[in-house]
Amino acid sequence: MPSHREVNVSIKLVPWEAPTSKVPYKIDTTKLVELKFPLKEMLEKGYIRSSVSPCGAPILFVKKKDGTRILCINYR
Repeated sequence: MPSHREVNVSIKLVPWEAPTSKVPYKIDTTKLVELKFPLKEMLEKGYIRSSVSPCGAPILFVKKKDGTRILCINYR
């Protein structure tokens, strides 16, 4: 567990309200295909597993020097 900090942050939830679930932006087909391939590969290898959480984490692709892209996930 991380050490205690002086600032406490909390998220106020509304009772009996489900978290909103919507697509923040549209993704084009080429990026979608590029996203699904490494995810499928990581699922098969057991590095990741499917989530049942109603929340998610934003992802983005960062272009590398050789022109390919790397998948980055913001868990924060």
